Amino acid sequence: MAFTLALGAAAPDFNLPGIDGRHYSLATFKDARLVIVVFACNHCPYVLGSEERMKTLVADYAPQGVRMIAINSNETDRHPADSFAHMKQHAAEKGLTWPYVRDESQQVALAYGALRTPHFYVFDGDRKLRYTGRMDDNPREPGKEKTHELRDALDALLAGRPPATPLTNPIGCNVKWKNRDEHWMPAEACDLV
Repeated sequence: MAFTLALGAAAPDFNLPGIDGRHYSLATFKDARLVIVVFACNHCPYVLGSEERMKTLVADYAPQGVRMIAINSNETDRHPADSFAHMKQHAAEKGLTWPYVRDESQQVALAYGALRTPHFYVFDGDRKLRYTGRMDDNPREPGKEKTHELRDALDALLAGRPPATPLTNPIGCNVKWKNRDEHWMPAEACDLV
């Protein structure tokens, strides 16, 4: 069995605390046409390099009923910069415009099979997975990306078509798992494609 959530699978639900004092679940986004779940963190250079593009994406697609939530599942013993307190500080400093929640137990990351930060999952109105992988081919260096798979997938789904490329390998740092080596991934978490 693959580690990462399969295309067509239902979105695993969650109930996670946000930096704004609210708890978030899939029901929070019940009116959204599409929901983007992204596994992110505070310190990964690939996430940091993507945040301005993520802000633009959220602003561009919100009028079309697309919502995004970022989940930080990284362990904090060896990565204290990913703590809840640092999440609040980071979001304020960067002006993040989407809900940012903490998955302390890492159970949500396991349910989704999150491989890297950032790792994007796009769910349709029935909350079935229609795209998973990267935002583009160069998350670390803004302006140097040549592909835009996440935007392409959103455009297709909003137009009632399946994404031409529904599955890509996320590019970034691996999720930092508790009690595991810094670069650990489960054996079944090999390349998606």
